[in-house]
Amino acid sequence: MPPANLIFGRTAAMSAPVQGALLMTLAALGFSIMNILIRFAAEELHPFQIAFFRNLFALIFILPWLVRHGLAGLKTKRIGLHLWRSLVGLAAMLCWFTSITILPLAEAVALNFTVPLFATAGAFFILGEVVGIRRWSATLAGFAGVLVILQPGFIELTPAMAMPVIAAVFMAGSVLLVKTLSHTEDTIAMVLYMNLILTPLSLLPALFVWQWPSWPVVGYLLLIGFVASLAHLALTKSYSMADASAVIPFDYTRLPFVALIAYFAFDELPGLSTWIGAGIIAASAIYIARREAKVTRERTAAEAARALT
Repeated sequence: MPPANLIFGRTAAMSAPVQGALLMTLAALGFSIMNILIRFAAEELHPFQIAFFRNLFALIFILPWLVRHGLAGLKTKRIGLHLWRSLVGLAAMLCWFTSITILPLAEAVALNFTVPLFATAGAFFILGEVVGIRRWSATLAGFAGVLVILQPGFIELTPAMAMPVIAAVFMAGSVLLVKTLSHTEDTIAMVLYMNLILTPLSLLPALFVWQWPSWPVVGYLLLIGFVASLAHLALTKSYSMADASAVIPFDYTRLPFVALIAYFAFDELPGLSTWIGAGIIAASAIYIARREAKVTRERTAAEAARALT
């Protein structure tokens, strides 16, 4: 049975919005478990090497699903953009994997919530999209949440604290590239090209820190690839089931999930500032998503009205 069936086959009887919310929550749980497994594997391996094995095993697990959905949509004239997306995605992955091995997991996840904030700024400065005062205000409020977590002037800021934010910048860049590719490329094509390119790319930095993993760590790496593939499939499917603005709030269940698991696995307990800051960032990102959805609907309705005149 393909991995996707383990998730999608159980939700068919539910309404589309409920399916989307459930799948996004399952994706959040999957990514949280993946982060815990990465921390365990990092006790022996460098994060760069873990990233390679994550891509290798994820590709192996996801191929049956891709084959089942057909390869007809793989023709592309934008292979260069697929390559750029993979390069940016690799930078994001290396920064993120490094950050969760050197920071408390809940703090790293909370700071990584800034992806939509950077994506909003990038959409304005890079893609030339119109961003109104409401979304700019929400973006600034979100960055205020980052300051609540970091507490500059009250605690010593370290380079490690910047890693999840740097990862968020690269992740936002990947989001913008996906948005650009989605105008002409099939979703299946984007998933396959990302995995096909990212696997050999991630081998290059891994070779500089290479050591052969022990068998228990190989088990962790297999689980990382398996869970990552399921989580990404659930994430992709959730966006196809309902509006992004409806399912994005459930992505922020990553924080309670990872905080709970990290407490039992590593005795890590996030501070009050992490919860407050994460709440501010999440609320800002959710507002931005809902506002973008409303603006898109209004623009589509206006274009439809002009077409009828």
